[in-house]
Order: sequence, then structure tokens, then C-alpha cells
Amino acid sequence: MKDVRLLALGHKIRLERMKKNLAQEQLAEMAKVSIRTISDVERGISDIRYTNLFQIAEALGLTMSELFDFKL
Repeated sequence: MKDVRLLALGHKIRLERMKKNLAQEQLAEMAKVSIRTISDVERGISDIRYTNLFQIAEALGLTMSELFDFKL
């Protein structure tokens, strides 16, 4: 069973990426992470390192607080 927190975080990242009309590949390049990292975190199947999460938030133009602003 997937962790509901990881699913919610992944949903938030996907939502923010789509709001900015970015493909996963574009976000991965901007955040300096692999496409697989973006894909896995959006699907909630992978725990993510803090440094990668920070890079994704920055690439999306969000603070960490804004990134974690979601309801479980």
C-alpha cells in the first residue's frame, strides 16, 4: 500500500507542474534531477531526498511551505 503522504505530495507536484504547463522532462531539467525521480515522486512510489525536493520546489517557483500546503 502506498503512503498517503507521498501520494499527496506527488499530486501537489504534478498539479503545480501542470499549472506551469511543464512536461516532466522540463521540470527534471530545471530541478537538475532525473525524469525518473519526477515520475516516481508524482506517482507516490518513491520516497524523495530533501535536497531533490528542495530543487523541485525551487524549479516550480515555490517555497517548501507552499509545496507542503496540501490536505491529506
